[in-house]
Amino acid sequence: MNAAIKKLNPQSTQGLQEWQAEVDFLGRLSHPNLVKLLGYCFEDPEMLLVYEFMAGGSLDNHLFRTGGSTTVTLSWDLRLKIAIDTARGLAFLHTLDKQVIFRDFKASNILLDENYNAKISDFGIAKLGPSGERTHVTTRVIGTEGYAAPEYIETGHLSVKSDVYSFGVLLLEMMSGLRVLDNNRKGKKWKLIKWAKPLLCNKKKLKLVMDAQIEGQYSSEAAMSAAKLTLRCLNEKHKQRPSMEEVVVILEEINAM
Repeated sequence: MNAAIKKLNPQSTQGLQEWQAEVDFLGRLSHPNLVKLLGYCFEDPEMLLVYEFMAGGSLDNHLFRTGGSTTVTLSWDLRLKIAIDTARGLAFLHTLDKQVIFRDFKASNILLDENYNAKISDFGIAKLGPSGERTHVTTRVIGTEGYAAPEYIETGHLSVKSDVYSFGVLLLEMMSGLRVLDNNRKGKKWKLIKWAKPLLCNKKKLKLVMDAQIEGQYSSEAAMSAAKLTLRCLNEKHKQRPSMEEVVVILEEINAM
């Protein structure tokens, strides 16, 4: 059986913390849309993690052709399938008795197998959710620029709705085929969310956002529904964002269109 091995830096405090988090979370959690941890080794000075091998590589490679990738353009149907798979993975984490906030949801942390089944990987900065009556945990701000929810950046308040925002960012990237931040894009377009938000709510202008490589593969109704869902996930007010369970339901409805 093929496996993927990740070697962490034993000299780094962050490396040790990430190794511990991966073992703690993936060692006890199992779901079809979470990557499987097959084993681990901590024998000074080696810190190793052994995962199932995902032959399709990362979604990042497919969407943005990174690492010299010669991958085929993902169709609308495949993008929807990947969105549903990863939404199910997040919904599972968010509905555990003790919620898990993934905290670093992005295209490079989504891995695909040979059949384009998607799994969430890299739990190095995942965090247990709030307990009791609390609605959030307060922690230092880490993660990837562009994906982090505004309330988390401003206050350090982290909740499952922070993951929902990150999911909205990914949905927008999959619809447009563009990275959330790209200095090579001119004008307002370099900040994808700021540029796209006014267009997402306009049926006539939505075409400007959609990836030209998947034109003709979806109905205008499906695209508009996906745009509305994206806007809800990207809502500045975290309480008004949908739950990931609701996101799964809506995506499945779009897929059936």
